[in-house]
Amino acid sequence: MIRLVATDMDGTLLNEKSEVPAETYDIIRALREKGIHVAAASGRRFDKLCEFFAPVKDQMDFVASNGAQVYADGVLIDREVYSHLAVRRLAKTVAMFPNMHLALFDRTKSFLLDDEDIFIRELDKDLPNAERIYDLPSPEVNILKATVFCDDGNVMDNAYVLQRELGSLFTFAPSGNSYIDCIQTGVSKASGIQQLMDYHGLHTDEVMAFGDSMNDYEMIRLVGTGCAMANGRPALKAVADKVIGFNHEQAVQEELKKLLDVRK
Repeated sequence: MIRLVATDMDGTLLNEKSEVPAETYDIIRALREKGIHVAAASGRRFDKLCEFFAPVKDQMDFVASNGAQVYADGVLIDREVYSHLAVRRLAKTVAMFPNMHLALFDRTKSFLLDDEDIFIRELDKDLPNAERIYDLPSPEVNILKATVFCDDGNVMDNAYVLQRELGSLFTFAPSGNSYIDCIQTGVSKASGIQQLMDYHGLHTDEVMAFGDSMNDYEMIRLVGTGCAMANGRPALKAVADKVIGFNHEQAVQEELKKLLDVRK
């Protein structure tokens, strides 16, 4: 019996306009009434996720910033910040490659290590409250997320290079068309989902997750029922328990309706 549903956002729950389809809010309310927790699991920060789910944010859990911010029942149960030394090494390595451009994020701002017009905004890489910086933020600034924009669009080769250079500090997961998420070792959407499971007293066979990209890989592998989108990455579809439809068809919402039918 499913008691927790975790879903990625862009390319998964959101439609082709990067919007939450209106019926989603009623589905979330209905699931909660039947004792099923719903969590948004995203590379987006907590503040941005709250904007997406404003009508139901008090009825949801959140795994934000690729697992660096975890909220259950409105309570912050984990916050993982980047080591300043690791950020320095990341910035130094990215600077070696003229086709790569680093963006860092704290709780409210985006810090861009190159001119803003170099970065192309896409999906969850909307770079809110962007500030162009020339030196790294102070160690007193809590960095929650880091991403690399690749101006050549060659995210797979660039992710490989970064993994070879800094694999002891980060996992590099292609996200979207031109970005690579730099995820702290041991921190992921899966680690956030595990904390929600511990908080609610759940086992993996009671958890379902939806995703489309490689930063969803660990989450899909962790849960009892991992669902990949038809528009998802081939490797993710290969390891998923099942492949559902496309995000523009609202395939996640259709799967959630099936859960409600089972609970009738």
